[in-house]
Amino acid sequence: MEDAGIGWIAAIIVGGLAGWIASAVMKADTGIFLNIILGIVGAAVASFLFGLLGVSFGGVLGYLVAGVAGACILVGGARALKR
Repeated sequence: MEDAGIGWIAAIIVGGLAGWIASAVMKADTGIFLNIILGIVGAAVASFLFGLLGVSFGGVLGYLVAGVAGACILVGGARALKR
């Protein structure tokens, strides 16, 4: 999160937005708290995975993109484990 250049409050707000977008894209029925968690953890997961590929994001927009991508990965992974 410090690499993205945003603070904790912004990370919670952007994480919540990223989680909400991901839940809409993946048609997941999650609440606001889980959306925030999905967005923040998803941004960390996506930043790690994209870092392995040599891709890096910066700023709030980059954190949002990484959060949405990572949250979609997490929702998809959770669905795969349920089956």
